[in-house]
Amino acid sequence: MRRVQDILPTIVQVGIRSVAEEERKNIVAENIFYAHLMYNNDDWMQKAINRLSDNVYITIDLDCLDPSILPSTGTPLPGGMMWYEMWTFFNKLIAQKNIVGFDVVELCPNPADKSSDVLASVLVYKLITKLIKKQKNK
Repeated sequence: MRRVQDILPTIVQVGIRSVAEEERKNIVAENIFYAHLMYNNDDWMQKAINRLSDNVYITIDLDCLDPSILPSTGTPLPGGMMWYEMWTFFNKLIAQKNIVGFDVVELCPNPADKSSDVLASVLVYKLITKLIKKQKNK
């Protein structure tokens, strides 16, 4: 994220559970929303959206999700976001901002468990569908 900060004016990070020591010096405190402060509290959503510019690119690091719903990821730390919490946020974000693109990273497919693969594909499908629907309604 450090290199992205050199290019983009504002980066907002949501669902953060751990930070590497070398990243701490580059954190903009008002632009980071830690998972433990988001739990059972939707106030963070509008605050995060308000920090963004009108045009938004979303990077979805699947590590942000709780391993109970997506275990096949690079860093399956407990205490992550849940499906409906994530979608509440995305619905608000899509309604208020112009999403110019998105990507999804950190899926580590596991041949013994396809649930993470399915969740990631449904996430992508739903985001594309919502963005197309919004575009058609303009």
